[in-house]
Amino acid sequence: MLSSPVHGILLEYIIDLPLGKVLAAIFWELISMVREIMHDETFLAQKAEPAISEDLPVAQDLLDTLAAHKDGCVGMAANMIGVNKRIIVFDNEGAYMVMFNPEIVKKSGPYQAEEGCLSLTGIRKAKRWKSIKVQYQNEKFQTRFKTFTGWTAQSIQHEIDHCEGILI
Repeated sequence: MLSSPVHGILLEYIIDLPLGKVLAAIFWELISMVREIMHDETFLAQKAEPAISEDLPVAQDLLDTLAAHKDGCVGMAANMIGVNKRIIVFDNEGAYMVMFNPEIVKKSGPYQAEEGCLSLTGIRKAKRWKSIKVQYQNEKFQTRFKTFTGWTAQSIQHEIDHCEGILI
């Protein structure tokens, strides 16, 4: 998960105290921010603005909100918590991953999928690709490229659609 260096130092100090693990859990709850899910389709239909380094706390809020909805959700985009920025988080084979300013640069193997969304009611059909190559920025805003397939690729495509203002 994302956290500031200050959070890490404080957490290490707290864990060393008597009852440290309990205090650390309380501390983490205080710095975590689970946000309400956005349902306003007018807002969700807007194309997201590029993310910048000052948006790191938004990514942490997204991770916290995704973790809180892990039973029914595998990915989220910032607009789902009311922030119109190009930031997505998703379950990448058991570990959460954050992408800033993701763009699909290569795709292959089209297929039809049916998807649901925390922000919208019902199930909708969507054209998806079995394999995608994504250009994105990591938490240090370094440009990276990575290829994804299967369920993870489908989840990323859904979240990038959110960034484009496409309602699925």
